[in-house]
Amino acid sequence: MELYDGRLLEGLIDRPVFLSGALRFAEGFEKMDVLSEVLKVVKLEGALFFNAEFSAPWCVSNPGGGSVAPYFSAESKHIILYHFLTEGRAYARLPGGRRVELSAGDIVVLPHGDTHLLGNGVPEKPVDSMRTFSRNLTEGLKLARFGGGGEITRFVCGFLSCEPRLSQVFLAGLPPIFKVHVVGQAADQWLEHSIRFSVDQETGADAGSQIVTAKLAELLFVETLRRYINLLPAEEIGWLAGARDEAIGQVLALLHKEPAHPWTISNLARQVGLSRTRLAERFRHFLGESPMAYLAQWRLKLGAEILQSTDDSVAEVAAAVGYGSEAGFNRAFKREFAAPPAQFRRRQKAGAG
Repeated sequence: MELYDGRLLEGLIDRPVFLSGALRFAEGFEKMDVLSEVLKVVKLEGALFFNAEFSAPWCVSNPGGGSVAPYFSAESKHIILYHFLTEGRAYARLPGGRRVELSAGDIVVLPHGDTHLLGNGVPEKPVDSMRTFSRNLTEGLKLARFGGGGEITRFVCGFLSCEPRLSQVFLAGLPPIFKVHVVGQAADQWLEHSIRFSVDQETGADAGSQIVTAKLAELLFVETLRRYINLLPAEEIGWLAGARDEAIGQVLALLHKEPAHPWTISNLARQVGLSRTRLAERFRHFLGESPMAYLAQWRLKLGAEILQSTDDSVAEVAAAVGYGSEAGFNRAFKREFAAPPAQFRRRQKAGAG
């Protein structure tokens, strides 16, 4: 996603409302630099894939990310689902879980791609969304109408695919379902207006429109995630809370930006202005392990992804993730994945085939 490394989104800069809002977004995003660094490597790709005008009462059953993936050639990726309400009310609910009430401006996110219900009005027997609306997935963002003729709810559905192993760094700290209100201030209007503009065109089938909506889908999710992190309770622990902490966030950003650098607890402590003891204590408070243990795990995850996605030699992969010797990388990799790198690569490629 181009915005993460400082470049504006191509194809959108001729829209003043988008440009000014995107610039404000980029300025705020710099404060969450660790998230930026992680999202650079998880291969985040998105799309807005469903534009709905439903009238109460209605209820649809969404079978989860695995059912959406084949429509977008993302079968091997982890799928995040979300629904953004632009008008009206609705609720979302996991099977057997509590209802999450939604109003205009809310986005509800299913970060693990779980099966869920979405509806409004008196309890209705849910219709299967994939069976009922599968044709709409091939029609871009052409408006789909459905329901009993009562109160109107308008919303768009989006998804993001990402590399499963690397994305678990931030996904593991997210609940199965959560909502964030992303509209309400003047600074928020650029994103809502850009999405409304795109879906109102009822296009999306041509390549240019697909690029625009894909970038909007990614931006909407990242803005939602950034706000979710900012709303975490002060006593929260875990990766997301650590990313928000000024010192630990800086350390995580450094480790993710330059994983092959010969980091030590001493030079990390100097970078953030803490003593080695204080840094180790504070890092362990949020992450449950030392900075060096965290870095070792991240390097191996990066190595596994490079082995799967490239034909680089094992020695080249070892150097790329910070190992001084191929033998040392082999030993550490085998401990983590129960197979040496070359065998792991063969298995992964055979499985993909």
